[in-house]
Amino acid sequence: MSENAITRRSFLAGSAGVAALTAASGYVSFSAWEQAHADDAAPVGETKTVHTLCNACSSKCGFTAYIVDGRLTKLIGDADHPYAKNKLCARGYGYSQIAYSKDRLTDPLKKNDQGKFEAISWEQAYREIAEKTKGIIGSDGAQAIALVHDPRPSGKFYASRFMNALGSANVYTHGAACNLSKESGMTQAIGAGNYASDMANSKMTMFIGRSYADAIRPSSVMELQKAHERGANIVLVDPRCNNSRVFANEWVPINPGTDLALVLAMSNVLITRGLYDKEYVTANGVGFEEWAAAIADHTPQWAEGVTGISATTIERLAVQFAEAAPAASIESSWRGAFGCSYQNSGETGRAICLFNTLLGCWNQKGGALLTGSVSPAALDKEKFPSPPKPEAKIAGTAEYPLALKGMGTNLFAAQQAKEGAIKAMFFYNSNMAAGYSNTAYLAEALGNLDLNVVIDVQMSETAMLADYVLPDTSYLERTEIPEFIGDVVPAVALRSQAIEKVHPNTKPVDVIFSELAEACGVGEYFKFNVEELADAQLQTVGLSLDALRQTGTATFPEKTFKYGSTPKWKTPTEKVQFTSEACEKAGLSASPVWVEPLTMPMGNELRLIGGKQAIHSHTQTTNIEDLMQITKDYDLTRVWMNAEKAAQLGIADGDEVEVSNTQHTGRCRVKVTERINPTALYMPSHYGCSSPEQHTAYNVGLRQMDFVPFHMEPAYGAAMTQETTVTVKKVGA
Repeated sequence: MSENAITRRSFLAGSAGVAALTAASGYVSFSAWEQAHADDAAPVGETKTVHTLCNACSSKCGFTAYIVDGRLTKLIGDADHPYAKNKLCARGYGYSQIAYSKDRLTDPLKKNDQGKFEAISWEQAYREIAEKTKGIIGSDGAQAIALVHDPRPSGKFYASRFMNALGSANVYTHGAACNLSKESGMTQAIGAGNYASDMANSKMTMFIGRSYADAIRPSSVMELQKAHERGANIVLVDPRCNNSRVFANEWVPINPGTDLALVLAMSNVLITRGLYDKEYVTANGVGFEEWAAAIADHTPQWAEGVTGISATTIERLAVQFAEAAPAASIESSWRGAFGCSYQNSGETGRAICLFNTLLGCWNQKGGALLTGSVSPAALDKEKFPSPPKPEAKIAGTAEYPLALKGMGTNLFAAQQAKEGAIKAMFFYNSNMAAGYSNTAYLAEALGNLDLNVVIDVQMSETAMLADYVLPDTSYLERTEIPEFIGDVVPAVALRSQAIEKVHPNTKPVDVIFSELAEACGVGEYFKFNVEELADAQLQTVGLSLDALRQTGTATFPEKTFKYGSTPKWKTPTEKVQFTSEACEKAGLSASPVWVEPLTMPMGNELRLIGGKQAIHSHTQTTNIEDLMQITKDYDLTRVWMNAEKAAQLGIADGDEVEVSNTQHTGRCRVKVTERINPTALYMPSHYGCSSPEQHTAYNVGLRQMDFVPFHMEPAYGAAMTQETTVTVKKVGA
C-alpha cells in the first residue's frame, strides 16, 4: 500500500462498527463509525480542504477531503449533502484507498498476439482504436458498436455523447443486473421508476428485499433509525434476516421469488374487505376493476402455499397497512428482491405501485413521495453542439419493449456480440464480465468481439478480456460535471479534484472520451473541457462552478416538495395504470397477476440468492486491503444455510461445503443459522475475483454469477440473477 493511503489502524477504528454489524447481523449507533483518521496527531504542513463526492457506490455521497502536503489524510461526510448528512460509510472510507492501490492501471495497454498485455502510448491506443472503430462502422454500420457503463456524473454525459457522435444508439447502463426490472415495471404503473418512502413521518413501511443497513446510504439509515425510535411499524420481507432487523418490528422470511404473490394477496385483502381508498383510486387510476377481477383468486390462503407465509400473517399485514394509511407504503426497493432477480420482477414492481395506490399514500405525509428535481437547461449550441440523434433505436428495443428507455438491456448487447451482430464494445466503470450474468457466457461473448475497449482504474475481469485497456484516474484525481439530486429539497453536488494525479500517464474519463472522439473524426462535439461544461450547466440554475466548489452541495429550497399534492402521472393515460396496454402488447397480462419464478427448487436443491454486505459494493471494492481485511476477520465469504436444512444434510456451522449446479462447482465455508428461509442459500455478491492483477481480491470466496445461467426476463430484459438453484454438500461427506 502506498505511504499516502489512509492507515489501517485509523480506518478500522472508524469502520469497526460496520464490520461488527455485518458479522453479528445487528446494528450499532452511528458513533461507532463516525470518522476514519489517517493520523490522530496534529497535521504538519500545508492543509487544504476540498468538497467532493465518494465513488464507492452509486449514491455518490458528498464529503470533505483533508489534504496535507498533497496527501489525503481525512474524510468527513458533508452535512449539507442529502445522502451523507455528515457521515460516510465503511465503503466510503475504504474505497478512498483506490487512488494509492498498488494494482492501479498506470498506462494504456494493448493485448498482443500472445494474449499478453503490453504498455503502449496514448497516441497509439487512440489511433488503433479509431481505425478499428471506423472500419467497423464502414462495414457494418454504427449499430454494430455498443457501450456499457455504470453511470457516474461525467461518464453519463461523455459516454452517451461519444456513442451518439459515432451514430450509435447502443448506450447501456449496468441496469440489467441491478434495477432494470424495478424501474421498468414501476414506470408502467406510475410513470416513474423510483420514489421515496417518507419514513421519518410514516406509521408503517415495508421493505421487500432491501436493507438500508447493508446498502448503505447514511441518511437512509438515520431516517430508518428515527422511524424505529418514533414507533413506526417497520416490516422486513426477505428470505434472509438482514442487518436492518434491529430497526424492524417484524421479519417475514418469505420464499425467494414470491414477493409478487404476497403483494397481490395483500391487495386482494384491501379490495375484498373494502379497506382501500376508493375515492383516491377512482380519481387517479384507470383499469382498477379489471385488476380487481384478475386477482380475485389471489387470496391469502392461496398465497400461503406460494410464499410460505401464513394467510393469517398476510391478512394482518394488509389490515395494518389500511389502518396506517396514508402514512404508509411499501418501499421502492432496489436490486436485491425484484430489481433484476426473477422472471416476475418487473411485474412485482408494477404490483407494489398499485398496492401503494390502494393506500392513497402518494405524496402524503408518511407515504410514498414522488419528489422533484432540478436539471440544467439547454446549453449554448455553438459552444456545446449536440451530435445528431441516431436513426436506429437501442438494440433490444423490439425484443424487450418494456426495458426502461435510457437503460436498455446490456445482456442483449452481449448476446448480439456472441452472435456476431455487435462487433465492438466499450466499457466504462463496468465489470460486466464478472457481475452481470453467467461469467462463462459473457467471456465467450466479449471474446468474440472485433474490438473491446475498457476504461477503468484496475484490471477487472472485463479488462482481462479487452483488446485495449485505458487507465482512468481515480475519482479523487478529477473534477466532474455536477450531480443533480432529486429529494424533498432538490440539490446539486460536485466532485472536485482532491489530489494530484498519482500516476502521470492516467487520464480522466472526460479527456479519454474527448480524445477518442477526436481520433474517430467526431471531435467537433467535444471542443470544451469539463470545467467549462460544469460551469455552463450550473449557470443555467443560477450557480457557478467556483461557487459550488466552495460548498460542495447547493440546495434549491424554492423547489421544496409539498405534501398533499397530486402527482403528475407520466404514463400514456396520465393516470395510475392498473392495466397497461404496453404490457399486454409485450405478452404479459394487462394487469399484474401471479407469475411463477422460472426455476423452482426440487428435492434437496436450494435457490441461490445474493445480496450486499455493508463493507462492499459488488465486485468494485473487494480489492481494497482494509475492506478485505474486515471480510477475513469476520469470515464474511461464507454462504448462509438454514439450520434445519443443514442438519438434514449433516452440515455444521463452519464446515467447508461444495456448492454445485450445472453451471459451476465451488467450495467455501458455511454459516448455519436460523436467520434464512430453509429453501434458500445466500451467497454474498462481492467475491470470487478471477483477475490475478487484483492481488487482494483474487480467488477469495465464491462468485455468485458463476452459478447463474445466461437468460433475460421476458419483456423487461433483466438478468434474472436469482433464477438458479444449487445443491450443497459437506466436503468429504
